Amino acid sequence: MGFGSSVALPLFLCCLFVLSPGCIADLSAPPVTPAIVPATVTSTPEGPGETLPVAGMALQPDDLPDGYHLKDRTVASYSGISQVFRDLGWQQGYRVSFYRQGADWSDATAIVQEIDLYPPDTIKTAYSLNKENLLPAEDSMTDYQVPFPQIGDRSIAWREVRSFDTLSLVTYTVIFTKKNVYETISMTGTSTDYEVLRDLAGKAEAKIR
Repeated sequence: MGFGSSVALPLFLCCLFVLSPGCIADLSAPPVTPAIVPATVTSTPEGPGETLPVAGMALQPDDLPDGYHLKDRTVASYSGISQVFRDLGWQQGYRVSFYRQGADWSDATAIVQEIDLYPPDTIKTAYSLNKENLLPAEDSMTDYQVPFPQIGDRSIAWREVRSFDTLSLVTYTVIFTKKNVYETISMTGTSTDYEVLRDLAGKAEAKIR
């Protein structure tokens, strides 16, 4: 294994835990820390608002297959949400990440879940914007949409491959909404499993009540 691949994996996984694949951080925004606003509970065509505390919708270590460990869980920062999503009435969010380290140091996989709450009347727009940001280019030979069971009110999933020297990293990502909740769940690494992602997405959707 070349030097490029030995450096690429830890750097890539480090970035994976820091960057949000759903909402792009607005680095120019001033540090603002407003009080967390409870989710709006109203009746709309999208269904009633979510009433469970946002942390209660996060995946737990027991939801993960054997070998995965909790890396980090935290509330989302308002200053880390881009202005376009603030304008849609972003209310609060939560992030949780897990990792699995194989017997070989170069075999590692990360799973990241992001949960964001919006007013029911803007959740569809938030989903559409995130979908546009995350979908691969039409002419991509390595990134493509994959069949996936319907999750929540609307959902889509895709697969991406990134090569670094002799190392290839695969990412599976699913985004979905239910009521006024938007979620992204991604799996990235050298040993990924579509079936595991599908199972986790179902567990995450079931936690939205």
